[in-house]
Amino acid sequence: MARLPVSAEKLIEEFGPHLNYPPKEGYAGRDEPDKEVKTHCCFCGMQCGMKLLVKDNKVVGFEPWMEFPYNQGRLCPKGVERYLQNNHPDRLIHPLQREEGKGFKNVSWNSAMEKTVSEIKRIQQQYGNDAFAMLSGVSLSNEKSYLVGKFARVALKTANLDYNGRLCMVSAGAGNKKAFGLDRISNSFEDLERAEVIIVTGANVSETFPTLTHWIWRARDYGAKLIVVDPRMIPLARTADLHLPVRPGTDSALYGAMLKYLADHDMLDHDFIDNHTSGFQEALDAVQGYTLEWAEQVTGIEKAKIELAAQWWGKASTSFLLHARGIEHHTKGVDNVLGCINLVLATGRIGKPYCGYGTITGQGNGQGGREHGHKCDQLPGNRDITNPEHRKIVSDIWGINEKDLPGKGLTAYELIEAIHRGEVKGLISICFNPIVSLPNNNFVREAFEKLEFYACIDFFMNETSRHADIIFPGSLQEEEEGTVTSAEGRVIRVRKVVDCPGEARPDTSIILELADRLGAGDKFKFETSEDIFNELRVASRGSTADYYGITYKKIEDNMGIFWPCPTLDHPGTKRLWEDKKFCTPDQKAHFNPVKYREPGEVTDEEYPVVMTTGRVVSQYLSGTQTRRIGKLVDNFPEPKVEIHPQLAKKYNIRQDEIIRVVTRRGSAEFPANIVETIRTDTIFLPYHWPGRKSANQFTTGNLDPISKIPEFKVCACRVEGTGVFAGPSTDSKAYAST
Repeated sequence: MARLPVSAEKLIEEFGPHLNYPPKEGYAGRDEPDKEVKTHCCFCGMQCGMKLLVKDNKVVGFEPWMEFPYNQGRLCPKGVERYLQNNHPDRLIHPLQREEGKGFKNVSWNSAMEKTVSEIKRIQQQYGNDAFAMLSGVSLSNEKSYLVGKFARVALKTANLDYNGRLCMVSAGAGNKKAFGLDRISNSFEDLERAEVIIVTGANVSETFPTLTHWIWRARDYGAKLIVVDPRMIPLARTADLHLPVRPGTDSALYGAMLKYLADHDMLDHDFIDNHTSGFQEALDAVQGYTLEWAEQVTGIEKAKIELAAQWWGKASTSFLLHARGIEHHTKGVDNVLGCINLVLATGRIGKPYCGYGTITGQGNGQGGREHGHKCDQLPGNRDITNPEHRKIVSDIWGINEKDLPGKGLTAYELIEAIHRGEVKGLISICFNPIVSLPNNNFVREAFEKLEFYACIDFFMNETSRHADIIFPGSLQEEEEGTVTSAEGRVIRVRKVVDCPGEARPDTSIILELADRLGAGDKFKFETSEDIFNELRVASRGSTADYYGITYKKIEDNMGIFWPCPTLDHPGTKRLWEDKKFCTPDQKAHFNPVKYREPGEVTDEEYPVVMTTGRVVSQYLSGTQTRRIGKLVDNFPEPKVEIHPQLAKKYNIRQDEIIRVVTRRGSAEFPANIVETIRTDTIFLPYHWPGRKSANQFTTGNLDPISKIPEFKVCACRVEGTGVFAGPSTDSKAYAST
């Protein structure tokens, strides 16, 4: 029998200390909040519904929002603690200007604006418009994502705009557009409930998207078989029917071998392939010779397990395949995505009830943020900036001549390389911490030191903003009205709950004032966030990411609307392609041939171990927010290297010993955590910390040739013991086994 939603009583029992419920003496202001506001968590792409409690213009707690259909009141550890950032003493509340050798000083808004605008004009007059760049983030709302795209192209007049979604979902986006012509998960997560087989590959759901496990567990209650593909036995894999511990960087070999097996044993949906797809034979030709024996040798997975996975997938009548960064953070991330899609198309299980496919978006607005225009190659509505028709549509809406609309610019990591070459001289960023989140971050730090001028908009000082000349204090999610789009493709409302503290301002007002001072104010006549959303609706009309039929009121009335939603009377599209008409020119889904190739960096005698990276449950991305919340820090205060007992024994490493990780880009030391839940040839390091604790001081700048996503998940290293111990096991005499 399916599990019932967690009761309000149970939530109060579990989270009561955080809610101050029942009210306790001695905690002033918590017993009678002025108001509670229905909004959403600010962290991952699940965008769980929650209520924030407000007292005296401060967020003082939260309550579960039981009625919101996705999470039904459930929250992960980050969601439970997220309200604590609002009153944090580290909040930036004054504009700051760097004084060489003296640090930062408070300055007026006028002074900060004048300095920034004068430097933009100086650099562009001296070196050209594209010498000034912008980096953005997908923690921003849809409105701000759209506004940033327009600001960079119309006010800054630069081609060089990109965003931190370049580090997340762009491989999935490129693969989805190649196969389907549209970039969105195919179904709501409710359809997981009756899937007979679920494949989760490269997605540590229990730690990274904890509330999604509910829908997977409901499927298990109905008898679903769960297959988890990951080099680590992540928590979800411990309860799976089948765990495939893939060698990092070999995912496409696994999917190719499974496709060949399906074809060899006629586990194909011939009617769907013949009538609704193209390119099947080319995809099959690419995997000839991909035997189970070959796949075992390449992937390190026993051939019997690969065969069983293929059989379960092939024989199912309903299924769901989900993936995340584990298969996307590669120099062949797009190939990995296409390999997954080929399995879905070969069995015809898409566009049907309980049959789905898609990527799990990692950042708060990772879905909406990659649709509306702050990518280097994109215009609103997921339009192509190199397409003349798309350029004309958007230029007319923006009131500019199409020839004045800049073309395709550089991607995020390419911008760093361009700074090193002296081609980009100035930069403005918003909600992006590249010195922690980009690969080879010592190289990234050097780039920021070379900039002639750098300004940033953010709500906390982070490792990158310390290099800024001007810092504008911006807003948290709860300090502006707007919308975001969840991982399901559900457009939802985030509400203004409190005002910005001190002299901090909403991000939107900062961007609008900069646009006005740059002489483009007549193109940015927005009074409210809803005004921006209404222009976004028009700009997306008729596109593959059509929001035209979505309004603030419609979202409120329905607790979210799934796009595409082309007309005001359209209910939204919860399940895509039920009519089998895909968004490609021929209206067919496209198979794509995928040939296995090695990662950008491979192991050798000097660097014989694979290092891979990822998240932990209590931290989020570069840690700018979560590393400031005490209970989350206590849960995981520093990174540890996960290493298998066999590998630890080989190098005479003991539990909690400080070990040295050495790569071609440098070395650093971390405590060892000896576990049996990882491959014997692989180590794992979480990436949420800066400086000498940073995993990204090791990762390479190798990029996928199509998506330009960095290969975070594979780099070659060696490990060395130091004989120095940390933590509780300093006197350990034996190797830990778990």
